[in-house]
Amino acid sequence: MDASLKAEVEAWIADDPDPQTAGELQKALDAGDEELLKKYFNGFLQFGTAGLRGPVGPGPSAMNRAVVGRTAAGIAAYMKSHGMKSVVIGQDARHGSAEFTQESASIFSGAGMDVYVLPRPLPTPVLAFATQYLKCDIGIMVTASHNPRQDNGYKVYVGPSADGINYACSQIISPTDQLITDQITLVKSLKSQPRGKEWKIVGEDLITEYVRRTAQLAPRPGDLKIVYTAMHGVGTQTVQRVFNHAGFATLILVDEQCTPDPDFPTVAFPNPEEPGAIDLALKKAQDFGAELVIANDPDADRCAVAIKDPKVGWRMLRGDELGIIFGEWIARTKPSGTFATSIVSSSALGKISANYGINYKEVLTGFKWLAKIENLSFGYEEAIGYAVDSDNVNDKDGISAAIFLAQIAMDLKRDGLTVSDLLDEVWARHGFHGTEQISIRVADLSVITGLLARLRQHPPQEIAGRGVEAIDDLAAPTNGLPPTDGLRIWLAGGIRVIVRPSGTEAKIKCYIEVVTATSGESQKILDEIRQPLKEFLS
Repeated sequence: MDASLKAEVEAWIADDPDPQTAGELQKALDAGDEELLKKYFNGFLQFGTAGLRGPVGPGPSAMNRAVVGRTAAGIAAYMKSHGMKSVVIGQDARHGSAEFTQESASIFSGAGMDVYVLPRPLPTPVLAFATQYLKCDIGIMVTASHNPRQDNGYKVYVGPSADGINYACSQIISPTDQLITDQITLVKSLKSQPRGKEWKIVGEDLITEYVRRTAQLAPRPGDLKIVYTAMHGVGTQTVQRVFNHAGFATLILVDEQCTPDPDFPTVAFPNPEEPGAIDLALKKAQDFGAELVIANDPDADRCAVAIKDPKVGWRMLRGDELGIIFGEWIARTKPSGTFATSIVSSSALGKISANYGINYKEVLTGFKWLAKIENLSFGYEEAIGYAVDSDNVNDKDGISAAIFLAQIAMDLKRDGLTVSDLLDEVWARHGFHGTEQISIRVADLSVITGLLARLRQHPPQEIAGRGVEAIDDLAAPTNGLPPTDGLRIWLAGGIRVIVRPSGTEAKIKCYIEVVTATSGESQKILDEIRQPLKEFLS
């Protein structure tokens, strides 16, 4: 075995606070399994604008107490350098979340910080709200959101302004992420870090206040029959409380998915967007004669919806469709502030904004960018993330989105209309905006890097049988946006295709938009180019 690798492994084992992960590494070392150890020691798990995210396991390349502890120590050092004193920590119900929360709390306490810990596994929006409500300098959420079951993660929020950025309790961006990374790199030993036992468990009054404020989004409740699934995550109890406080009928729960379970036994991937993920909810809706299906992802910061479409029966709304519903409704009822969405989302929101005279902005992919917009009255991204109440949660919030959608559906019902009718009105005014996302998982991230490099070096003349009219390299500043890895390709017929790596998973993503007079025309084009595009990206 390589001597330097052996020495690195032995040093990590000696410093690992968790006997289980230390034991796994020792077992691999004793067996001389160099290939496995190289996997565990393929660099420190990258800390970026999404914080940490990766598989739970031993060594510096995975999520474990040693990695989380060093990360907390680095964040604490960053806080000291910025005169920050307080931190609040929340957790979901994934494998390792409780241990990572405890590890973080002890490190922050040892660093002399005022530490608050949420009382139990709760949705990410509650943590974002708590950062503001408690006026904390830093908020940390231990969660991997909708990632596969083997993953966990670590989101970081900044409460006040920092590094020249008005954060207002939103997720970190550059240069803050790099400044924290620099501090993490300086942590050479976790055992040398002081640990404390002084932290405060946040009281129920904070959660009650989140429920009260969120319920105010639905002042005209009604008797809608709504099926709800938490996708084995932590949303059920909080969502029930919000709907009950607002005065809506009791939600019809998908029993098999309403209790937190880190193994996500009924779904291949715990993401409502994945094929088959809401099949149980749709079956429940049919059995109970429901009018609406609402699904949250496991940490409840995203919201997916299915409706009973008079043309095709029950179907999932695309993320863009729900964003357009929210945008149109807010524009009609409260045309103020700024609307915003990401560059990969539908262009329809910009047209809605122009129609109602509302300021509109387009940002890079990720809610960390949307949350930096001043006076944001509505923001969304096509990956089912929505901010309909940014004054209270300056991030995507699947719970406020759920109750707000219920209010919209109830108001429409009183007028003898449906969500489908509202969408049809928008399409009649602006044309049908057909959108679709293609995701291709890869085992090796270098595959994505290689593909994008080839596209830049040898730009295609046609894709899916359609001529390429223009290519925007998003790595260069575009329309005032910061550079990001990706390409925006314009095909003949006004078809927009954006190709970029996922920011949270080992995937390459392709976003398509087709604007036509009717849904049938858009669907025909999407059907024609879908498979050729997949082959082009494979």
